[in-house]
Amino acid sequence: MKNLIRSEREEHGWTQAVLAEHLNVSRQTIVAIETGKYDPSLPLAFRISRLFDKPIEDLFFPTVPEAQAAPERSRRRSRAGTRWRRTPTAPAPQGRTVLNPPSSAPQSIPGDG
Repeated sequence: MKNLIRSEREEHGWTQAVLAEHLNVSRQTIVAIETGKYDPSLPLAFRISRLFDKPIEDLFFPTVPEAQAAPERSRRRSRAGTRWRRTPTAPAPQGRTVLNPPSSAPQSIPGDG
């Protein structure tokens, strides 16, 4: 997840150690968050948000992997003329409606009773 923690920290004139102390975490945690190697827990993200007096969504935003950004369309397509239609079965009281492709004959499935 990308974030603006480094720029906010620098804007306040704080070192990583000072920010870590304000948040009660290690300096290494701040380094990992700023470099995007670690996504903070939700409670920590809220603490950061309150400390900088900014909404979470202004500080953190997800990155979309390239594979998800522009998914390829499937090359596998259904054949033309394979629409399904509703075909009633014989008028027997226990019969059910069966979906059949247009080219096949209606089928009757006996009821459970």
